Amino acid sequence: MFRMLTGFFVWISIFTAISSAQAGAPTRPPLRVGIVGLVHGHVHGFLAQYRHSPEIDIVGIAEPDQQLLSKAGARYGFDRSLLFTSLEEMIARTHPQAVLVYTNTFDHRRVVETSARLGVHVMMEKPLAVSLEDALAMEKAAHAGKIHVLVNYETSWYPSNHAAYDLVHQGAIGDVRKVVVHDGHKGPKEIGVEPEFLNWLTDPKLNGGGALFDFGCYGADLMTWLMDGQRPQTVTAVTQQIKPEIYTRVDDEATIVLTYPKAQAIVQASWNWPFGRKDMEVYGQTGSIVTVQRDDIRLRRGGNDSSPEEQRVAKAVPSPYDDELAYLRAVIVEGAQEDKLSSLDTNVTVTEILDAARRSAAEGKTIRLAPSR
Repeated sequence: MFRMLTGFFVWISIFTAISSAQAGAPTRPPLRVGIVGLVHGHVHGFLAQYRHSPEIDIVGIAEPDQQLLSKAGARYGFDRSLLFTSLEEMIARTHPQAVLVYTNTFDHRRVVETSARLGVHVMMEKPLAVSLEDALAMEKAAHAGKIHVLVNYETSWYPSNHAAYDLVHQGAIGDVRKVVVHDGHKGPKEIGVEPEFLNWLTDPKLNGGGALFDFGCYGADLMTWLMDGQRPQTVTAVTQQIKPEIYTRVDDEATIVLTYPKAQAIVQASWNWPFGRKDMEVYGQTGSIVTVQRDDIRLRRGGNDSSPEEQRVAKAVPSPYDDELAYLRAVIVEGAQEDKLSSLDTNVTVTEILDAARRSAAEGKTIRLAPSR
């Protein structure tokens, strides 16, 4: 009888374990992350999507504004013991593997230098920095601290962009000759961003500029990726304040022209589009690719005026390169290769482009980049 009961309980244990696994119980420990800053509006989208994800454990939030900190704690159900006004204290007490940064752009350097000193990896919202000086300092700190510094762009996860990249590198349209990138929306005030977000987006010190930095970074990132990391030879930019009554201290319209030995890019960044857009046109010697929002492309090849245009649904981006959180975990925990779109090296180049574009617009002249940094 004892043997029969023992066998029965063994089978019950096995059945319970199998049922738990089939029910989707996590098979790996969650990634421990800290949230740094609550002034970037994208933090709310992240917390709404991932607050209760089994893939991560949000071990702490660091935000110097106590009112914002208390509101977030109440809104998302965080215990007060997880809320800190100091980044250093949050890291020391909660030991995150990585921090997700939702500060203003000016504060990125401080966060990276502090995190690097304490051995904590960083993923921040685009762009990397407000100046090339800050970007180079962050690069130095990251290398010294042996940490990953990743920059999150919404467009990094678009199947349409990856389809365009693959077609270019398969030679489907010949060598790239011109790329035109459009990014922006009606304007941050017009679309109703949070007051704390609007305050720093319209501060030239904290944002680096207006639309020039907010949306110019997308095109600079995509072009650097398409060109396999090649830096442009020249940067020319024109900025405007079309709505100075709203955006009194920063540009709301920007166009950047980048030249390469055999190619050119036009980056159009705007807070004046009649609708939100993030799309790209790539023209090669024998064809063109146009990305259509997130999932579709239009492909035309053949090199003549009668060449037909084909609309395609872009294939899914393979995991973990299809999602910011899966990607972060794969790089930090599993040693996956960094995607160039988010890499520190690429984004130092992006910052170099934006820094030169700001100078070009201010001085009314083309900026020629040094052959190497």
